[in-house]
Amino acid sequence: MHRYAFDLINRSQKLFITLIKVMLPVMVIVRIAEEFGAVELVSNWLAPVMALIGLPPEAGLIWATCVLVSMYGAVGAFIGLAAHLDMTAAQLSALCAMMLFAHGLPVEQAIVKRAGASFWATTALRVGAAIGYAALVTWLSDLTGWLSEPVDFSWMVGSEAATAATSGLAAWMDWSIQVVKSLVVTFGVIVGLLILLDILEKTGITARITQAMMPVLRISGISRDVAPVTTIGVLLGITYGGALIIDEARKNNYPKRTLFLSLSWLSLSHSLIEDTAIMLALGADIWVVLVGRVILTLIIIALLARLTLRWAPERAQLATESAE
Repeated sequence: MHRYAFDLINRSQKLFITLIKVMLPVMVIVRIAEEFGAVELVSNWLAPVMALIGLPPEAGLIWATCVLVSMYGAVGAFIGLAAHLDMTAAQLSALCAMMLFAHGLPVEQAIVKRAGASFWATTALRVGAAIGYAALVTWLSDLTGWLSEPVDFSWMVGSEAATAATSGLAAWMDWSIQVVKSLVVTFGVIVGLLILLDILEKTGITARITQAMMPVLRISGISRDVAPVTTIGVLLGITYGGALIIDEARKNNYPKRTLFLSLSWLSLSHSLIEDTAIMLALGADIWVVLVGRVILTLIIIALLARLTLRWAPERAQLATESAE
């Protein structure tokens, strides 16, 4: 038991240090950029894009905050702009779906790159899916009247003053405290996930999960080897799923295609539990932000799997797996 605990802490520490080396510098850079108005600048650039896909200009600021900072930062922007927002349920759901597809890109995509996939390819995938999907939702709403009822944001307005951001040294102190808290939580989650993976492996549940996922894996082209850690990332988030894939890739030397497909899936749909719940709390429609998003992810990954068949060291392996 003592030997397992020592090994667990050692493995967790290695994973945590790997994440810290990626996350902390990016978080500092993003915080500095935010301090100098980069988020507001990007939101101004995004305003014409928002108009093209049928969203109000305020959506540009919300999404820019989400893309560059985090989902929670975007929720803060939502609250700050609540008194000025005039959106239908379809527009709100489309914006929330954009936030789910593309958020915290500097940190999350740095993790994806460290895990073995292209930073720019997976970032373009997330941004493209976000814009295309949001445009589809608003277009369908305009065409059919689906989710065309206006959204009442009055329940957010009362908390605007309470969430006003501090400035100067106080803001940096608040940010530093939040960073420390998030890193402590990250380490705890890594320990818990490693224990969970060990339990699943020892009890044979991992094998059963993999077998249950094989029909989806055959469609998507993802190797069964990364099915367990991909599933964890899809449910809990790219930070934890990416950390586990980094660890697994080191041990198993996965082919580039396996890593690309797995990390593309994680990039498009991850943290289905927590992040989706946040969007539902804002008033988004579950068919848009969960069901449709997952379906689109599976379609994209299936297409990518076929487009990347020339990375064929895995081709024979996938054919063998499909036949089993």
